Amino acid sequence: MIVVLKANTNKEKKTQLIDWLKGMGLGTHISEGEYQTVIGLIGDTSKVDMDLLESLDIVDSVKRVSETFKCCNRKFHPDDTIVEVGNVKIGGGNFCMIAGPCSVESEEQIVEIAKSVKASGANLLRGGAFKPRTSPYDFQGLRAEGIDLLKIARQETGLPIITEIMNIRDLPLFDDVDVLQIGARNMQNFDLLKEVGKTGKPILLKRGLANTLKELLMSAEYIMSTGNEQVILCERGIRTFGDYTRNTLDLSAVPMLHELSHLPVIVDPSHATGIARLVSPMALAATACGADGLIVEVHNDPMHALCDGAQSLKPNEYDELVKKVNVVREALK
Repeated sequence: MIVVLKANTNKEKKTQLIDWLKGMGLGTHISEGEYQTVIGLIGDTSKVDMDLLESLDIVDSVKRVSETFKCCNRKFHPDDTIVEVGNVKIGGGNFCMIAGPCSVESEEQIVEIAKSVKASGANLLRGGAFKPRTSPYDFQGLRAEGIDLLKIARQETGLPIITEIMNIRDLPLFDDVDVLQIGARNMQNFDLLKEVGKTGKPILLKRGLANTLKELLMSAEYIMSTGNEQVILCERGIRTFGDYTRNTLDLSAVPMLHELSHLPVIVDPSHATGIARLVSPMALAATACGADGLIVEVHNDPMHALCDGAQSLKPNEYDELVKKVNVVREALK
């Protein structure tokens, strides 16, 4: 249920209303806009008398919300959420470029890539320390050492770092990581979602390869139910009947998620296609359809990469992509 208050509502009366609603055992999600305040009610609202609420002099309207996701629902929060990572802003008209290798392999590798992507205009550095691989015999990442190397790259470049967490027990290792990534395989690992939410850190949540948009938003709800509103949604391709690309990039998800939710939405064209030559056109298409940012895999030596070299751009290719993305963004203004 949503309670929309009239403009210039008396602060004392608003507080009294919120306290009364909480007294009925309901959670409240307050969204303060420029012209109105929206109170989202979370819990069993069947006992709330809508007619009584609407009769209050400070209430403009009362609506029931049928969707099961509440905190991330745009009806609860009409204005775009802007996620802040240091000086970097994502969402609400702020476009973010995230780039780096699939996996951290050495100090020389991650520092060299970090410097190159920053020079091209990247805002955040990505790099996998813990790698969920389909085969148990593939490279699994440098783990704690990989996180330490990401920190060195951050010190060298000033770029905030983002890396994937796979297990709750590893959470202490991520204390000094700027953004925690939940990968596609863990999108519905609900215990993990709740624990990363409690950190208060920005969370990049990737859509599962066989999950619906509603399921993605319900996973975001798990994180936000802890009080953490710093959530970034990521479309990274889903499994379909397509047999020439790694996944099928569902770009219709971007405007649809923006319609349903106030959270920023970024796109990962690297995992979506699995083919380096397709990354640029899909990244441009993602920009054109309203994505709030891109996360692109970049490697200084893709032929010898320990993970996903086939979908990684070389630094010079990434530099060209950033220039094209900026042209598209300028055209959209």
